[in-house]
Amino acid sequence: MTNSIFFPTISPSWPSRLSRLMILMFLASLFPLQMLLGAEHHDLKSGTKFSGKQGEVLWIEVPVSHQQASVSGALFKRNIPFFQIADGKFAAIVGLDMQDPPGMQELTITIQNTDTIEHLTYSIEIQKEKYAVQHLKLPKNKVDLDSKTLKRVRLEQQEMSAAFHHIGAQPLWDGAFLEPTKGTVTGRFGSRRVINGQHKRPHSGEDIAAPQGTPVLAINKGTVVAAVDHFFSGKGVIIDHGVGLFSMYFHLSEIDVQPGQTLKKGEALGKVGATGRATGPHLHWGVRLNGARVNPYALTALPLKN
Repeated sequence: MTNSIFFPTISPSWPSRLSRLMILMFLASLFPLQMLLGAEHHDLKSGTKFSGKQGEVLWIEVPVSHQQASVSGALFKRNIPFFQIADGKFAAIVGLDMQDPPGMQELTITIQNTDTIEHLTYSIEIQKEKYAVQHLKLPKNKVDLDSKTLKRVRLEQQEMSAAFHHIGAQPLWDGAFLEPTKGTVTGRFGSRRVINGQHKRPHSGEDIAAPQGTPVLAINKGTVVAAVDHFFSGKGVIIDHGVGLFSMYFHLSEIDVQPGQTLKKGEALGKVGATGRATGPHLHWGVRLNGARVNPYALTALPLKN
């Protein structure tokens, strides 16, 4: 059900200036003033309407009037850090999780000035994405886990969560994002997986099939926060790109980097393999953005210049 907005009837006999003033005052009681002024380019003070599908990434800019301002945001209780991109302008990359509920949702923005705090609320229309259903057949011991393996998996899940804990205040990336390897893209992000007849969690990354040993490259500059060898994902690397953005590279045959190492964009980090629970050589490429599972190819569409 949608809410209707009632606009009062203005008598033709009223002075035109008073009529306009009353209309503006009435609208201001319903909407933030910034939404009535009008501008463009994803400016939260403009009234520009945001929309995106599940799994997509939005680039949002916010102008500020104070030199010492700081900006932060929240969507679904996920913290959204904003970073300065120019004098008087901040930006953020906002991830729409693959399972965020469709419909109008609120993005809240806080602008902290030296002596004042400004709060903004904006609506984002999240559109439902159509995900495929993928049926897979795997060895029984890779699906029905014994107690020892289950304990291992739970510990590895904790290790993964710890890797995403640190949220840097500034972006580490340098220009546009790259594709990590060349191969056949399966287009399986978000697919509902049925393994040996059992419904499993949706596929939270993109698979790129490539020959064993094909180099895998860092999609952008960042710091290696984990190099792992897990039951499901096999040998893998996680890179922190700052402001809550992490990229993941799994099922590697070799890992050529170490935790704490800073990588340049395009620098090799390992090689394609089939370690962990895999049906053949491929790269599982995943991205977490402030806790949201997003399609990694959404990063390549961001308005970033090299």
